[in-house]
Amino acid sequence: MLSIVCNNLAMASGKATTVRARVREEMTNEIKIVARQHLGVEGANLSLRAVAREMGMASSALYRYFASRDDLLTALIVDAYNSFGEAAENADDENVQPAQRWIAVAKALRQWALNHPHEYALIFGSPVPGYKAPQDTIGPATRTVKVLGRILAANPPISRPGDEIELPPTLEQPISNIAEMIQAGALSTPAMARALAAWMHILGSISFELFGQLNNTIERREEWFEYQTRVMTQLIGLKSE
Repeated sequence: MLSIVCNNLAMASGKATTVRARVREEMTNEIKIVARQHLGVEGANLSLRAVAREMGMASSALYRYFASRDDLLTALIVDAYNSFGEAAENADDENVQPAQRWIAVAKALRQWALNHPHEYALIFGSPVPGYKAPQDTIGPATRTVKVLGRILAANPPISRPGDEIELPPTLEQPISNIAEMIQAGALSTPAMARALAAWMHILGSISFELFGQLNNTIERREEWFEYQTRVMTQLIGLKSE
């Protein structure tokens, strides 16, 4: 009889723990939803008190979920990087030519940014004063570039005589380190440098559009973005057929 009672108590305790964990997860997600809404109004200048006030809870209660503004910012940044990386992963198709793979991923990232402008600004906009990103953000932040690394590793760029501008010797080791980090395979350092420039061009093009720099200049934004990306695939040397 005692063993039955103990088992029942253990089961009840386990269920209670599960319920508490589920409630905590739901509350954490709700806090992040409200905080993302604040990003659209206040940018990264989040206030835990303001978030708590909108949720109708005491700020002391919110601190049970996020100990500081920086903890909440980190959670939002990790979510944004993961979502951005997932968009890249979902867009990559190993069955198409490397140039088309690169273009498809770039277009997916642009669309993600247009759908999530405030989250894009959080991870690729101006640094948040006083905030220092912890190690927790590194893994999520590399998801996207690892997709591009897979494209490069599976389809080494074509080298053309006279195409490569000499890479300064001081840049060779940092570029090699990046190639290793994104698992780009046996890629030459100059080819990796060109690919890195093309990756930065993707982000620059998205930011230029998202932050209004194309207003009153180029209205056919999607066509312009795809054209730029195609030019970059030629710079890298990715096969298109």
